[in-house]
Order: sequence, then structure tokens, then C-alpha cells
Amino acid sequence: MEKRENGLLKKLGKRIRLEAVKKEDGIDGILVTVGLCIIALVLCVVMKDSLSVFIKTLVNAMTTEATKILSGVSA
Repeated sequence: MEKRENGLLKKLGKRIRLEAVKKEDGIDGILVTVGLCIIALVLCVVMKDSLSVFIKTLVNAMTTEATKILSGVSA
């Protein structure tokens, strides 16, 4: 009984692996990639100012932490 279950599990695992790596013809991946790039561009254009503020805040915080670490000050 146990050998039969192991055999079934091996077959199931093999089937899952084959389905996971199966490639299909089509342009779905390309369309998704192009769509995500367009969304990213629109977000960058629309949120340019707030994105700039966010990056400056992030860089300032990282600079402060790096200075603390390099000077040996423990938090």
C-alpha cells in the first residue's frame, strides 16, 4: 500500500513539474510587460513631485543612519 502511495505521489509531482514549466505560444507575456511599463511611465509622470520628495526623504534617512553606523554611535 505504501509503495502504491509513493508511486502516486511521484506521478503527481512529475505532472505538476511538467505543467509548471510548460510553455505556450502567444504574446501574453509581452503584452503584460508592455502594460506594466506603460503604467510605470504614467505613474512617474503623474507623481513626479511626490516621488521626488519621497526619494529625498529616503536618501536623507539613509544618510543619517549611515553616519550613525560609521561613527560608532549605538541606537
